[in-house]
Amino acid sequence: MVKGFEELDIYRLAEELADAIWKLIIDWERFARDQVGGQLVRAADSIGANLAEGRGHGSYKDNCYFARISRSSFYETRHFLRRAYRRRLLNDEQIAQLQPIVQELGPRLNAYIKVLKRKIAQRSETASNK
Repeated sequence: MVKGFEELDIYRLAEELADAIWKLIIDWERFARDQVGGQLVRAADSIGANLAEGRGHGSYKDNCYFARISRSSFYETRHFLRRAYRRRLLNDEQIAQLQPIVQELGPRLNAYIKVLKRKIAQRSETASNK
């Protein structure tokens, strides 16, 4: 039986990052929260949302497509974390809190995409051998 998206470790890690970012941004002053914070929250939430959407499409090809979008949202999240840090909206301690999640999530997204690509190739190979 195929796991639901909620059971995927990579999805749980994406949720953890998004929730940690939310908790940091919620107390920012309005302008920073509306500008950088809003973009950052949307990008971080999009990582998990695209993993869920890809899983829901039911095919490895669609799943891989949405996993790539998820990876793009991950890079966008990193960009806005850098902007927030450079603009002194996040301090060293807060970045250190997020860093282990970010460092784990990137390679896991790449590995997930590789697995999906292998499954697509296997399906294609099986279909061509029939």
